[in-house]
Amino acid sequence: MNFIISGKNIEVTPGLKDAVEQKLGKLERYFTPETEIIVTLSVEKGRQKIEVTIPVKGSIVRSEQTSSDMYVSIDLVEEVIERQLRKYKNKLVARSQGHPTASATPNSFKKEFVESEEEPAEDDEIRIVRTKRFGIKPMFPEDACIQMELLGHSFFVFSNAETDEVNVVYKRKDGSFGLIEPEFS
Repeated sequence: MNFIISGKNIEVTPGLKDAVEQKLGKLERYFTPETEIIVTLSVEKGRQKIEVTIPVKGSIVRSEQTSSDMYVSIDLVEEVIERQLRKYKNKLVARSQGHPTASATPNSFKKEFVESEEEPAEDDEIRIVRTKRFGIKPMFPEDACIQMELLGHSFFVFSNAETDEVNVVYKRKDGSFGLIEPEFS
């Protein structure tokens, strides 16, 4: 695996670099040797944050963890990514069973990882427990934010009056708002 490690408001010391490579190196059993792992270490208001992004064919495996100690953050991020990979594997296996001719192993994953007989944990299973249907009327993103606030939700789906596309507004951790627009490739 190829590590790309950078720092924001923090010097990436050899000790930190070794800790990242050792801890995230455990993920080597899942990925091919040419897989890139992009790691950003940062310090914000005394909080030690690590962001890990692993591009895999058609998807991105990503986790961001924050704590008061960078080494704790590194441990946490590795655990979260392993859990995500187990869920992703279950999805790949289910897809290949539904489509026998489909290739179930994206280029970035080792064949042994996808084909292993390891039983998925019950709590790793993705279950949709509720489906909601609602009418979408065109509105501007600012109006959608107001509607979201009135409903007390953390996100709101709407038809953008400017673009006639379905968009999502959401409340960010810092209290500001975000807008998600579709991009078709």
